[in-house]
Amino acid sequence: MTKRPRKKTAPAPAPAVERPGYHSRSVTKALEVIEVLKRSSKPMGLHRLSQEVGLTKASLLRVLDTLKAGGYLQKNSSGEYSLSSDLGFMLPVGWLSGLLRAALPQLKQLTQQFRESTALAHLYANHIEVIGVCECQQTVRMGNTVGRILQPHASSLGKVISAFQEEERQERLVHCYGLLPMTAKTITEESRLKEEFTRIREQGYGVDDEETTPGGRCFGAPIRAPWGQVIAAVSISVPMIRLGSPERGQALVNALKATADAISAELSSGQPGRKAALASGKDV
Repeated sequence: MTKRPRKKTAPAPAPAVERPGYHSRSVTKALEVIEVLKRSSKPMGLHRLSQEVGLTKASLLRVLDTLKAGGYLQKNSSGEYSLSSDLGFMLPVGWLSGLLRAALPQLKQLTQQFRESTALAHLYANHIEVIGVCECQQTVRMGNTVGRILQPHASSLGKVISAFQEEERQERLVHCYGLLPMTAKTITEESRLKEEFTRIREQGYGVDDEETTPGGRCFGAPIRAPWGQVIAAVSISVPMIRLGSPERGQALVNALKATADAISAELSSGQPGRKAALASGKDV
């Protein structure tokens, strides 16, 4: 009886061995730049960034130019860098839910104080959208709708958020929507809109003066993310028949700006919604 030759089996593949230190230094430094700017409350210049990431200015410039060309960074007129507003995918996990937790209790208080409707809007890649609304109980009222796309040239929320973007970003938002007339008072000239954006940045709030709806006025104020960019805003809307004296209008603006500042501060604290939860006795 003859023995059959044993069938040879292929050797098992060797386990993958991770090679320590096998990474791209330039990519690592690019990620460090993004993290540094993410933590910063305001744009940073070349000298400061060079110190933070440990690169010479010449080497860092190549990284910055690459990130800027890819749309990851934006550069202002002073030569300082900040994260691009397009980076929605880089927002911290739970950012929008945290923003809503911080903002909605504040909007509710504002609505109760003045008995007028309030709203919250957020900046996306190429549009501005309403993400929160607190309706008043008045029979005649100015309202808004969650999911509504806002006009960057007419609505107070749209104008306020657009005003604080870099010029290239402003133009993209306006061109995506178009300078469409909503009422006889709507701004439809680019030169006038740029003047309006400048005025908004100087005074810290924006006004929709019957530019979207006849007989209605709406005030908007910016919310700053912890890394310094304006990517959201709050508003209060009032029928002209109830606006009353200039003093009441100024009181609305002052309260709205204080609300926006309080939301920004709570977001920067890293615990959005905690104050409201503690005040109501809820665990967080």
